[in-house]
Amino acid sequence: MSAEPLKAKGPDLSAGVAFGDIPDGGMIEGHVGADPVVLARRADEFFAIGASCSHYGASLGDGLVIGDTVRCPWHHACFSLRTGEALGAPAFNPVPCWKVEQQDGKVFVRGKIEAAAKKSAKAKPDRVVIVGGGAAGFAAAEMLRREGFTGSVTLLSADDTAPYDRPNCSKDMLAGTAPAEWMPLQSPDFYKDKSIDLKLGADVAAIDPKARQVTLAGGDSLPFDKLLLATGAEPVRLDIPGADRPHVHVLRSLADCQAIIASAATAKRAVVIGASFIGLEVAAALRARKIEVHVVAPGQRPLERVLGPELGDFVRRIHEENGVVFHLGETATSIEDGKVTLKGGTVLTADFVVAGIGVRPRLGLAERAGLTLDRGVVVNEYLETSAPGIFAAGDIARWPDRVTGESIRAEHWNVAERHGQAVARNMLGQGQKFADVPFFWSQHYDVPINYVGHAESWDEIAIDGDVMGRDCLVRYKRKGRVLAAASIYRDVESLKVEAEMEGAAKP
Repeated sequence: MSAEPLKAKGPDLSAGVAFGDIPDGGMIEGHVGADPVVLARRADEFFAIGASCSHYGASLGDGLVIGDTVRCPWHHACFSLRTGEALGAPAFNPVPCWKVEQQDGKVFVRGKIEAAAKKSAKAKPDRVVIVGGGAAGFAAAEMLRREGFTGSVTLLSADDTAPYDRPNCSKDMLAGTAPAEWMPLQSPDFYKDKSIDLKLGADVAAIDPKARQVTLAGGDSLPFDKLLLATGAEPVRLDIPGADRPHVHVLRSLADCQAIIASAATAKRAVVIGASFIGLEVAAALRARKIEVHVVAPGQRPLERVLGPELGDFVRRIHEENGVVFHLGETATSIEDGKVTLKGGTVLTADFVVAGIGVRPRLGLAERAGLTLDRGVVVNEYLETSAPGIFAAGDIARWPDRVTGESIRAEHWNVAERHGQAVARNMLGQGQKFADVPFFWSQHYDVPINYVGHAESWDEIAIDGDVMGRDCLVRYKRKGRVLAAASIYRDVESLKVEAEMEGAAKP
């Protein structure tokens, strides 16, 4: 996604900044000429990198220094202070680096440093095949090339569109505030330049772990030395009369998003079935298009199972303040042209319907290949499945989580991208245990909710701040241990909680 570039502010760093102006672990945002630059300190070392996150353009100066990295305050992308490399998704492109000099108690930022090219990878499987063109698949292909892998990379995507920014399908793209050119994760030239063989509309019929080959629906086969299975998830469909009508939508793909936008162009009223994150983001996006929205859900509070009662009440309130009408404790029993009938007898007028009742992992290929399953594809700490050389990532993978000590599966965009990056490194023999803390963000009108960790259950919710005042950090605990935290406008605190969970900083 593109973003407005940051404007230069703060001191002229080329003129020098006193040592004492930057505490250890701190940053100062300034500029070199017209370029916004962040100057960071770690003990007696100083680093200067571009101030704008290459994901959505947030100011890295508002983020957090952890070791020799800086984390973005918005979506937790991680950059090397030494090289500017985007070490952790959702950012993939580096930020520029500047030369730093120390003299007479001052730090001076000089000219830009050219990024050093990485050497070719030592481990060399000749052929890597990636099944799935979503977050994990793209991230793995990109990281293989970034790490210097020179063998063949084939990216098989069932989608008809090259990898794109899926979270925006329920956020800015659907709301009409993001142009279509923001959606691709990379330009078409990227795949050509990086020699990534991207095959769109590729329907994979089978994987043979012993023969080391993938068979496509048309009968063609592809051999592999290492394989990533990243088939993602699919929307759960309504099982009621009328659910197959053309004005009933789900939202998973860009095509789904475009279909909803087309329906919204002539609509006045919509019914969203399900108060999931997707369902409520759809509701917010449709309200931005001035469409009357009714949300139907069986629970008494939206998102209570994930966020708890206090944040659930808050989410309901901000949607109601923006005109959404809730029908909670209700389910839809039938859909007809122009109306939705609820179990309690209420009939809602609807020009179109969006079902947001959850997703399920696509496990068919893994099951037919004989991989070990347990409510997902079981992987070890290196994200390798029960079949050597075959890895799984993203929505289908169930991995050992070091924070909870449990095996977990998470349907988060950032997690899938981080999975893909770790798999690429492990395919190249780097032996990287996956220890990243899960993270996701959800946007409701002008209110972002950031969530780090993974808490399927808790026995205590500790609230710091004012939930209804849109200023809070909510910790979810079990037996006194923090498993997850949700925050509203507490970006740095969210980053600190993440760092504590990673063990990168003291709790």
